[in-house]
Amino acid sequence: MRVFILVSGAFTGAHVWQETAARLTAAGGAAHAVPLTGIDPARPAAPEHVGLETHIDDVIAAIDAVDVTSGREIVLVGHDYGIHPVLGAADRRAERVTRVVYLDCGMPQNGVPALAAVPDQTLRARLAERAEAGGPRGVLPAPARDAWERWGSTAGVGEAALDRLTALAAPQPLGTLLQPLRLTGAVAAVPVTGVLCAKNGASIGMVQRLVDFGDPALAVLTEPQVTFFELPTGHWPMLSCPAALADVLLRAAAGEGHRLRPTGDDAPAPAHLRPFPLDVPELPRDRRGHVDLYVPDGEGPRPAVIFVHGGPVPAGARPRPREWPTLVGYARLAASAGMVGATLDHRLHDLADYERAAADIAAGVELVRADTRVDAGRIALWFFSGGGLLMTDWLTRPPAWLRCLAASYPVLAPLPAWGMSGSRFHPAGAIDQAGTLPVALLRAGLETPEIAATVDAFVTAAEDGAVRLELVDVPNGHHGFETLDPPEETRPALHHAMRSVVTHLTG
Repeated sequence: MRVFILVSGAFTGAHVWQETAARLTAAGGAAHAVPLTGIDPARPAAPEHVGLETHIDDVIAAIDAVDVTSGREIVLVGHDYGIHPVLGAADRRAERVTRVVYLDCGMPQNGVPALAAVPDQTLRARLAERAEAGGPRGVLPAPARDAWERWGSTAGVGEAALDRLTALAAPQPLGTLLQPLRLTGAVAAVPVTGVLCAKNGASIGMVQRLVDFGDPALAVLTEPQVTFFELPTGHWPMLSCPAALADVLLRAAAGEGHRLRPTGDDAPAPAHLRPFPLDVPELPRDRRGHVDLYVPDGEGPRPAVIFVHGGPVPAGARPRPREWPTLVGYARLAASAGMVGATLDHRLHDLADYERAAADIAAGVELVRADTRVDAGRIALWFFSGGGLLMTDWLTRPPAWLRCLAASYPVLAPLPAWGMSGSRFHPAGAIDQAGTLPVALLRAGLETPEIAATVDAFVTAAEDGAVRLELVDVPNGHHGFETLDPPEETRPALHHAMRSVVTHLTG
């Protein structure tokens, strides 16, 4: 018999698991939702006496209460913040735990506090400053009813359930967020399953793309003992779809689930390293700092199109984005039209890196404009995927030399799990300052619903403003359609979009 030990996230007690636990029990298992000290009413404590180690002890006590000699298998399930005490406990009881389930959460590392996983980046920075100053460790107040979205998508959670979630929420002791997680490494031997909630912005496809980027630190996700499931719901599946969650947990405990495709010499080329679908001239690159230029023969100076990759892309990814066939292909396509094509690397390695990436792009643009082969008064910027948020700065009072923006399958608003509600990177909010700037938007017809919603909001805002928006649709295109979809589906759109950009640069 399997015993599921369920550990809730920030502000929430054991009560959130009630329906899921009942379904696990009805299916023949056993389920125990751990009341966390200082949060759950069953275990009151002064906040200053509660830290991450306190909650690790709570989970260890639940593990030790199970008689594994009778053949019971323990499955630990950590939701949100709850994965931190789960991992801490599993590391110290690795021989007793048969699987750890990561429920819509990150991958905590040794020595890193749970504060690093707080989705609200503004709040995270404020708490970090407070910790560095050695301020008192009190509590973080529980969210008001209309503030839960700052901690994750509430998609699928009914009004009554949201009312109850708010009414029973408790302040989070700050020590639980500030105390580093300490792991010996023993937990690495325990099989794991990741359960991703698509409406919160996570998907198996997204994780596969991160692995495909080639960061050695993520190679562990392709091991046979690692599986994944995806639920079409928000961040609280125990409230929005408890039956589906229980089914997934039972299947995870049985070792089922999707396994990621490994990378390596024998593996098929990942999508971002497949050939560009258009025939383009084999121009050499001219590397200048973090920018590569592709310059056509003949007299200059010439207008330039600068291609800005998406992300986040892990710091260890190889090759670097400016060397990807898609970006190089676009740059050479621009060169074939008589423009200078440029690719650049920016340091968007994490969701907290947008400010740094924006600075890298600005510096790269100035480097391109300073090149004597470039007409500094005729520049276009072309953004991709998660780099779409970085359009914001260029929509905000665009300089006279910026003649056009373009974007391919862009993310045009932060997704719920990104914790960027207070961020300035909201392209739709900047449109009213863009004047009559031309914007070419390549829209994937088979885009994920969560990203498609951000594009729809941007288009609506553009229609209400003066921006000259041109939509170039790829009806059967997926996110990253250049190398994912048949060339005949994408070539017309690529030619169309490039002609449009060139027209704005030369007209």
